[in-house]
Amino acid sequence: MKRLVFTLMAVAALLATAQNKPYITRVLEYCPAPGQFINVAPAYTAGEPVDSVLARVMQLIGPEFKPERTVTFMGQTYHEPADTIAISERLISLGAYGGYVTFGFDHPVVNVPDALDLQIAGNAFSGSCEPGIVLVSRDLNGNGLPDDPWYELAGSEYYKETTQHDYQITYYRTPADHKPTKLDKWIVDTTYIRWTSNDMFGATAGYIDKNNFHKQDYWPLWTDAETLSFAGTKLPNNVNNQGGSGDDALFWQDYYEWGYVDNRPDYLYDEPMTDSIATNCNLGFDIEWAVDSDGKPVHLSQIDFVKVHTAMNQKGGWIGETSTEVSGAIDLHPDAEPLDEELTGDVNGDSVLSGADVTALYGFLLDGLKPGGNPDVNRDNIVSGADITALYSILLAQ
Repeated sequence: MKRLVFTLMAVAALLATAQNKPYITRVLEYCPAPGQFINVAPAYTAGEPVDSVLARVMQLIGPEFKPERTVTFMGQTYHEPADTIAISERLISLGAYGGYVTFGFDHPVVNVPDALDLQIAGNAFSGSCEPGIVLVSRDLNGNGLPDDPWYELAGSEYYKETTQHDYQITYYRTPADHKPTKLDKWIVDTTYIRWTSNDMFGATAGYIDKNNFHKQDYWPLWTDAETLSFAGTKLPNNVNNQGGSGDDALFWQDYYEWGYVDNRPDYLYDEPMTDSIATNCNLGFDIEWAVDSDGKPVHLSQIDFVKVHTAMNQKGGWIGETSTEVSGAIDLHPDAEPLDEELTGDVNGDSVLSGADVTALYGFLLDGLKPGGNPDVNRDNIVSGADITALYSILLAQ
């Protein structure tokens, strides 16, 4: 993983003088899975349309966000949003596994060489790390909607055998005549919201519990859907009981090394970098970590959309289900120049260098030139065997 980060002075000056806004300017989708903070973060009023929900999400994660409290992580103290501010007024919850938010900026986020490109903040602290996976996309069809291919930013767990990449889960709305199954004074319903999945390593069916701390409906009330389905990469569970039982149990959610939202305290580039921050904090995300659906690295010169989804399906007794929270995002290089030049080797014309270009080139050589691509890989104005050699060298370098 690249650790090259701009100095505090450089980033602070960049953000202060940027012509483009470094913070989120539009929220395109908010599709949480069920969870104890749904309809609370953000708050929901009965009858509100989806557009109103999206506007409230934008109010929470879009404006410039500032750290106002401190948290402890690995024996060190770091800044995070204020404890004194209600959770519904400073961040959004994505709910259980798969719940997601999609957002963008007022400009493309450029993939700056040898640097982290984005910072996405959560509210992690020692024992409360709820990792969310980041995906990015380009607006290739130019319609302003996130309907183009997505590429996951491969974090520290991506290639491990305990990570499942084809995970699918469906949640089922609780029937109106449901009768709660109470466990104790904290967990008031152990059969609250049913789910089924194709988990390769654990349970393929279960429930989201309802606890006594959050008594509202856990199903997103702005949807009439009777089921909610999600799919993607699922990380292995990170919760364990440090001791005790029942409401005396100490549930601890450990962190992963790097590459996830709400996984470590967030460095917001508003204080001097220290060895402790460099070691223990989330420093940001690099577009160069992008991989395609087969796990192969791709090169994106810039991106237009960012998606974050909860990466785990687990619960920890009375603390409830794991749910990634998002409190904001920063483009660390808002005025970086987009790379408009044609990518050498982009045979299929999708602005991405990937294995798909090999397939496209094969088709070109068999069937002739097709719309949208350029088989002249080495750009010598001649389509020949030299283009295969050039493409081979490009892909080897990825």
